[in-house]
Amino acid sequence: MRTATVNLPTILTVGRIALIPVFLLVARDNPLLGVFFFLLAATTDFFDGYLARKSGQVTKLGILLDPIADKLLIISALVLLVDMVKISPWVAIVIIVREFLVTTLRLVALSKSIVMPAERSGKAKTVFQMVAIVFLLLPGGIGWLDFYDVGLVAIDIAVVLAIVSAVTYTIRFWRQI
Repeated sequence: MRTATVNLPTILTVGRIALIPVFLLVARDNPLLGVFFFLLAATTDFFDGYLARKSGQVTKLGILLDPIADKLLIISALVLLVDMVKISPWVAIVIIVREFLVTTLRLVALSKSIVMPAERSGKAKTVFQMVAIVFLLLPGGIGWLDFYDVGLVAIDIAVVLAIVSAVTYTIRFWRQI
């Protein structure tokens, strides 16, 4: 792991954080532009990690900032969707509580030199959250397919996966501690 902190992957992560207020400012009045900025930010999530691993530019700062950027983006989008009355507050609360729980478990484990890598259910949750956010923001639909309905199904799946992954992380945490 490198100690250098300023590299392309880290710049992409910081860029993701910088895109959050832009996304929040435009999404309510211009959902399509909001979707664009959300997808741009979400895309950096893939590329920063990929580039860091492929180019050997994994840094401590990147390891710290990447999950923070992810959580800030998702939590901001969920709060916006609640404010826009697109999702129920309980949906956002379940996902946000899960994020804080899993982050806390990972930090405690790390303090004991135990690494808790991402679970498949957690990765799937992230995908469904991102799909849900996009479809909940998109107006209209295509033919009989209403984007809002697709978004609701995706966010419901994300909630189930959030609960499953929280339970999985908790069980794994207690077994390893």
